[in-house]
Amino acid sequence: MNTPPHDAIPASGPFPDPPGPAGTARLRPPSRRVSGRAIGVWTLRLLFGAVLNLILLSLVAWAASSAPWSWIPEWASRNAWALPVAYSVYAVAKIAIVPSWRYRVHRWEVTADVIYTREGWISRAWQLVPVNRLQTVDHTQGWLERIFDVATLQVQTASYAGSSTIEGLDADEARRLSEELAVRAGTLRDDAT
Repeated sequence: MNTPPHDAIPASGPFPDPPGPAGTARLRPPSRRVSGRAIGVWTLRLLFGAVLNLILLSLVAWAASSAPWSWIPEWASRNAWALPVAYSVYAVAKIAIVPSWRYRVHRWEVTADVIYTREGWISRAWQLVPVNRLQTVDHTQGWLERIFDVATLQVQTASYAGSSTIEGLDADEARRLSEELAVRAGTLRDDAT
């Protein structure tokens, strides 16, 4: 298996691991977690989505059980409320589990020349972005992120993958990191020409 175990944490330090053979970066788990306040953002996003979906499903169940439509089978109109109830159970379980699991898995790290990210709570995705390939560094903060004082950092490259996103960073850290990466990327590109 080519991927490292998800619990392995590299040694700490300003630039923990030197590049692999011939100046290439090694695939390894990033060492830094996102802000713990990101759990609140993710929980509320899931909650808002679940409430909206539950309202829509309840409207459909009400219409199916009370409207005199002959094209709806009898068993469907009798059991129409089973769908919103089942969805409620699913939504509560998802809201209770996903944000903390996501916090446990999502990691990031910036070294001298590479940005490492890891995300995904069922299937995992590791991404290494060379700093000298950066084209833009975006620091965004939606209204819910502002309430929890977190932000999203997105770096874009010219590759087919396009970009890497670190969601749930502390707002001050994201601001500092975006400025630092923009300066560092410009310096590395200038050195390469």
